[in-house]
Amino acid sequence: MNLTLRVFPEAEADLRKQHHWYLDAAGEAVAEGFIAAFRLRSAELLRNPHMGRLRRFRPVKLRGLRSVILRHRFEQFVVFYRVTDATLDVVKVVHGARDQPKLSGDED
Repeated sequence: MNLTLRVFPEAEADLRKQHHWYLDAAGEAVAEGFIAAFRLRSAELLRNPHMGRLRRFRPVKLRGLRSVILRHRFEQFVVFYRVTDATLDVVKVVHGARDQPKLSGDED
């Protein structure tokens, strides 16, 4: 299965926001490490797209979402994505301490 990675605008905004936060709080090396961790995890997902946990959300628009932790010193972040026939769609990247159902709808 050859999938194309698509990072949705909201996920891109999440990544930019966190990158900027790390630049201010921890420096360029950590900020770039965050982006590198996302790229590595994305590559892993492209090789094994169903490795993430299938989430159960009530809203129809959120059905089929999967999630994985980011890893490589950034385990507190969760990547939400969906697999289609041709794409792996990253829809959100959030800090795991955030109230995810309030961000995305009620969870079953």
